[in-house]
Amino acid sequence: MEQTRKLAVLIDADNAQPSIIDALIAEVAKYGTANVKRIYGDWTMPQLKGWKEVLLTHSIQPIQQFGYTTGKNATDSAMIIDAMDLLYTGNFDGFCIVSSDSDFTKLAARIRESGLTVYGFGERKTPIPFVSACDKFIYTEVLRAEESEETVPIKKLSTAELKRDRKLIRLLKEAIEASSDESGWAHLGAVGNMIAKQSPEFDPRNYGYKKLGELIKATELFDIEEQVTHKGAKAVYVRNRQRR
Repeated sequence: MEQTRKLAVLIDADNAQPSIIDALIAEVAKYGTANVKRIYGDWTMPQLKGWKEVLLTHSIQPIQQFGYTTGKNATDSAMIIDAMDLLYTGNFDGFCIVSSDSDFTKLAARIRESGLTVYGFGERKTPIPFVSACDKFIYTEVLRAEESEETVPIKKLSTAELKRDRKLIRLLKEAIEASSDESGWAHLGAVGNMIAKQSPEFDPRNYGYKKLGELIKATELFDIEEQVTHKGAKAVYVRNRQRR
């Protein structure tokens, strides 16, 4: 039986919203077990008051950090120092960094240099350097849409709209081609892994689709085939249509 990956979840309270926490914790559970859950901020500030109930519900440890100087983010520094301390323990397989702040770009790169996986969580305004420094980056707008029925859901793009997104179509075609066998067929899981390596921020939910297979099917540019393995499980394969 495969061991569950041990993760450290570090949240920048100044750059995250309490409304996403339920969906955030559920998303983290897809990648492993959150052995450490910490959130950093100046808890004497009134704007962070909304976090109290959320922290108690999910057993997230608040770390107090006073702002020493105007214009300097002491919270980021404290979070980075703690992350490095946790990294040096050797007890974790990956880190989840929750922030839209580019100050964590170097931290993400350093953790990856040590062979650990970095999952980033932030708003669409997150600077590209931080997004690219992560193995996978999840936009919190997607989590917010899943969490609250009052929130306008992410719009599901039509086939015509997907086809007009040249960057998306190129990404899908190249990933399928790179993962395919001589006949041109590629296992959907391998395609997903290839996409993640090329584009950390890719997520079918950004386009209004829950699964990669649903998104690929919606483009109407690829052949999709389901096969049943000898163990009775279903395996999905995709192929660029021009390879017929």
